[in-house]
Amino acid sequence: MEMLQFDFMQRALVAAVLVGITAPAVGVYLVQRRQALMGDGIGHVALTGVGLGFLFQTSPVWMAVVVCVLGAVVMELVRSRGNQRGDIALAMLFYGGMACGKLLVSVSAQAGSGNLESYLWGSILTVGPGDLTTIAVLAAVVVAVTFGLRRQLFAICQDEEFARVTGIPVRLLNLLLAVMAAVTVTVAMRVVGLLLVSALMVVPVAAAQQVTRSFRATQAAAVGLGITVAVFGVAGSYQADVPSGPAIVLLAIAAFALLGAVAGPLARRRHRAAPDSGPEVCDVVLPAQSAGRAAAAGREGAAGREGASEGRDGRRESEPSAGRGLAQ
Repeated sequence: MEMLQFDFMQRALVAAVLVGITAPAVGVYLVQRRQALMGDGIGHVALTGVGLGFLFQTSPVWMAVVVCVLGAVVMELVRSRGNQRGDIALAMLFYGGMACGKLLVSVSAQAGSGNLESYLWGSILTVGPGDLTTIAVLAAVVVAVTFGLRRQLFAICQDEEFARVTGIPVRLLNLLLAVMAAVTVTVAMRVVGLLLVSALMVVPVAAAQQVTRSFRATQAAAVGLGITVAVFGVAGSYQADVPSGPAIVLLAIAAFALLGAVAGPLARRRHRAAPDSGPEVCDVVLPAQSAGRAAAAGREGAAGREGASEGRDGRRESEPSAGRGLAQ
């Protein structure tokens, strides 16, 4: 408990809790839509924002927010168009962002390997009062969006076509999710580091999926696991005098392995307890208005299929009659 006597450790632990909440809260949607490495790409782009902050002697966090948001919007636009050369464009964006960031840091007045290392791998010593306020504000925005729009975001991650039929603004929500991922990267870079932030967005979610049976439970378990590994990782890094980012990620991987060992016996016990009940895939329901539109679309489709069937039956009935007329 002696580490709590230091102000920088108090700030680091608060920042760890905020990161432990926000990273899995966004990561659960990225994992659902098979974009687990999106956070890694945004982290590469964020390095340009850090370099601009050093160059103009402003807050690297806010500069990284601006650059990450722009990069995330470009990534989403490239993905939505489905261009065959989109992966090449994204690769150039990622590697160009990292190269540009390193170049800007090297020519800035605050150049130094220590400054850059703290953003790449995370450092508990670099979270100041101003950084903590910024992290808290950005984390509040991410939590409000990811939990407040959970039903709509789950719908677009599960099936974009169905979400579009129900009247959900798919394009807008896709851009919003990309922006939230960008904000999460900047929130976590002081604690986890830009190179490892994607791991905290993915590994707790993957670990929680092994023992949960619904989307709501997965999100809650992932957030709880994210908070746990972030806090213990920061505390362990203080005791061992190592960067906080690698400590947090290794703890998350250890938790994944532990839950993986427990998942098998737990699944067999559930199967013996309720052999006739299948896994609960989703407990997130659409809003009433969207559900009504989906039901109306389903009724219209059913009516169309029924009308087409009646038309085919009518044609089959008329064809034999015509044949009999010709025979007569």
